[in-house]
Amino acid sequence: MRALVQRVASASVEVEGCMVSQIGPGLLVLVGLHGSDIDSDADYICRKVLNMRLFPNEKNGKAWDQNVMQKHYEVLLVSQFTLYGILKGNKPDFHVAMPPQNAKIFYASLVDKFRRSYNVDAIKGSLGKRWPSHHAT
Repeated sequence: MRALVQRVASASVEVEGCMVSQIGPGLLVLVGLHGSDIDSDADYICRKVLNMRLFPNEKNGKAWDQNVMQKHYEVLLVSQFTLYGILKGNKPDFHVAMPPQNAKIFYASLVDKFRRSYNVDAIKGSLGKRWPSHHAT
């Protein structure tokens, strides 16, 4: 499993021109699922993302001191199979990414794991049928 994490002031996901999810301040996390991923991989990513100290602490002036939960920020999880793309010549190959039918179930369980570990309302997930567009500020 791969997670590309970005701090954001806000982020949203649109599918075919319709907004399907959005957050205010927090983390935008693009999640790539590998064909061999198991629950312990999801546990690890959930624990690491929620506990990464990426935000400043205004009380003591430290720049990288607080995690998303301490700041009461939100997390937007976006399934992104292209994180496991491999170039074969000039053509991308995604054969190591988890197949779509398995990925939907695994991704839903990952979102649920984040919600149980933090706050149901602070975790947003997006798994579109088509290529979603991401907007982050």
